[in-house]
Amino acid sequence: MKPNKKTKTALAALMVLSLLASPSFAGEQKLINGAGATFPYPIYSKWFSEYTKVDPSVNFNYQSIGSGGGIKQITAETVDFGASDAALTNEQLRAAPGKLLHIPMVGGAVAVVFNIEGVRQLNLTPDALAWIYLGKIKKWNDPMIVQDNANVALPATDIIVVHRSDGSGTSNIFTDYLSSISNEWQSKVGKGTSVNWPVGLGGKGNEGVAGLMMQTPGTIGYVELAYAAHNNLAYAALKNKSGKFILPSLESTTAAIAGKAATMPSDFRVSIVNSDAPEAYSIAGFTWILIYKKQNDPFKGKKVVEFLKWAVHEGQSYTKDLLYAPLPQEVVEKIDQRLLEVTY
Repeated sequence: MKPNKKTKTALAALMVLSLLASPSFAGEQKLINGAGATFPYPIYSKWFSEYTKVDPSVNFNYQSIGSGGGIKQITAETVDFGASDAALTNEQLRAAPGKLLHIPMVGGAVAVVFNIEGVRQLNLTPDALAWIYLGKIKKWNDPMIVQDNANVALPATDIIVVHRSDGSGTSNIFTDYLSSISNEWQSKVGKGTSVNWPVGLGGKGNEGVAGLMMQTPGTIGYVELAYAAHNNLAYAALKNKSGKFILPSLESTTAAIAGKAATMPSDFRVSIVNSDAPEAYSIAGFTWILIYKKQNDPFKGKKVVEFLKWAVHEGQSYTKDLLYAPLPQEVVEKIDQRLLEVTY
């Protein structure tokens, strides 16, 4: 039965009202909620601020609560996207109610920071760092540290170890590195977003660790490089696989991820610690945004994908000022293909 003129008019009116009620037509901002890693918080904050100028129909609410919290919230579907510096395990992926996609956003370095009065330069070998975190090196003037710092006046004071207290992707990168260079660490502690730390004080988030470091002389800890730079914390040069003492930087992080671009697995879950590259800094990693392949909310799903496309293209121009390594072009092309799989 064909609709009459009156019915057609009513249907047309309903369509207009529906369009006017949508955020893009009504000028109302749709709130998109995310939660997770503190590691990328500086760059995410910049992106969210800039993207509202690109698309005024959306606004982002991001809770910087640690990767563990982000994984829990996206699994529980209480946020529109999660964020993690630790790739989910197969078990965690199976626990999710739908297929989760890992979308790499940037590369970053985990700086080994220290607070020693009068000292701004420090070289550390992999063994020395592992032994400090195992509690086997207890003083700053231990011979194992002194031998690589001949011109540094290291005090005979206690080393106070600081680590993350929350579920943390930064911890996952850090413990992944320690597991890769120390059999003892691997067997006794292992890697993960949360581990049983042999020694030390806990701080919540990169912010909490940085705060503890600034307040407590004699400390050693680890934070994302942007937090170290922003808080003027001194950070160590680590001896890499090639035998060079390398500071964390944009260049040394880029060197660490460059060799992985061509062999990136299709699900993007990859570790880049302890790189073979001669100029690479040893404790580096990707950070991922986690989204469901099947989006339940068509409007939000479409907007999240549009944001992700912008972030891995135009958004990469903001990375260097915040000391993050931009994604290689080969990885960006793979991400573009993966985002085409998302359904609404």
